[in-house]
Amino acid sequence: MFTGLIEAIGEVREIRRAGSEATLMLQMPPFFSDCRPGDSIAVDGVCLTITAIRGNLSNLDISIETLERSTLGGLKPGGMVNLERAIRLSDRLGGHLVSGHVDGTGILKSIGREGRSWLIQISLDPSLGRYLIEKGSIAVDGISLTINNCSENSFSVAIIPETTRKTTLLRKKAGEKVNVEIDMISKYIEKFIDQREETGSKEQRSRIDRDMLTRFGFGDSDGHF
Repeated sequence: MFTGLIEAIGEVREIRRAGSEATLMLQMPPFFSDCRPGDSIAVDGVCLTITAIRGNLSNLDISIETLERSTLGGLKPGGMVNLERAIRLSDRLGGHLVSGHVDGTGILKSIGREGRSWLIQISLDPSLGRYLIEKGSIAVDGISLTINNCSENSFSVAIIPETTRKTTLLRKKAGEKVNVEIDMISKYIEKFIDQREETGSKEQRSRIDRDMLTRFGFGDSDGHF
């Protein structure tokens, strides 16, 4: 589990394809020396497991699922990536809960200045856009951000100067892809609402309405609340 507060920028030293999977070699910053094989680390928002360490170089395996859902398959030697070590239970949660399980990719539509900050517009598939909510949280390349406004297939976020210094986001250009992880709370809510009725038709989905609230003890049989 992560917070979406990027700790450092790492450099891609090598990426080796092995069939449908890959192994990534990263150069880590010196203060990542506490990392050990088996530790989880977020690379551009994707949770990967360290398999080997040699000095400041770490190897991480990338599965076929991760290659298909994220931008990691397009990494090249010399490329820079956002890095965050897994959160400790004693740490402050300054961003929001980020699992590192990327939902898909978005495309940078535009990048423009807004005062001292930058305003970035990102498009994404409507299948993910339905989870967006104004002022909700979202992770872009592993960065915890707040949605300024959104539609079914796009959203905008403001990037403050501190974020531009500590992440790779503004190194990308319009038209490039970014990893997107939706706030997990919205997905759990949808799952709850869409659960099938145990006693109803298999095609019938549960809804939060008066009948449902009454069944679960809210109000009385006459529908009074």
